[in-house]
Amino acid sequence: MGRRLAPLTLDNLQDLPKRCRACVFWELDPVSGQAAVKAGTPELEKEAWISAVLLEWGSCGRVVYVDDVPAGFVLYAPPAYVPRATAFPTSPVSPDAVQLMTAFITPGFQGQGLGRVMVQTVAKDLLRRGFKAIEAFGDARWKEPACVLPADHLLAVGFKTVRPHPTYPRLRLELRTTLSWKEDVELALDRLLGAVQKEPVLRPL
Repeated sequence: MGRRLAPLTLDNLQDLPKRCRACVFWELDPVSGQAAVKAGTPELEKEAWISAVLLEWGSCGRVVYVDDVPAGFVLYAPPAYVPRATAFPTSPVSPDAVQLMTAFITPGFQGQGLGRVMVQTVAKDLLRRGFKAIEAFGDARWKEPACVLPADHLLAVGFKTVRPHPTYPRLRLELRTTLSWKEDVELALDRLLGAVQKEPVLRPL
């Protein structure tokens, strides 16, 4: 089984699930996001966002392939590039951290350790770029797949709560700890990254 992780670019954006290509939950503020959905332009807005981040900051995601079949992806960026981040009650993300926006492993490829490989690859990338941590907003009342990852699953893979909240706590993962993860983390990661499956819904915060 050949595994390959490629930086996300406009060339391989089509390898993301269709619902994710058309989702601008993180890339636009709530008002602009709803306007893009109403206008039928979320895919164009997504492309424009990725293009701008690539030009100004560099790689903002990874796509994982198994035998050249897209099997999952992870999307991340400094909070300055993530308009939705300011809409959370536990904002802002720490200045030494990059925000984990969302991640996903296709159901047929879960349970193979891809989540661990993917997050470790991101950790190495960000350490080289001088960042110390990944932070994410978790959903403490998570009931079904959505754009905000479940807080319990983030905690299960090593994130620590840095700002509590009954609904949207902000969590942090020190990057150096990810490089020494053992295989027992894989199951929790598969649960976490497999959690975003259904059509994401733009919802007010």
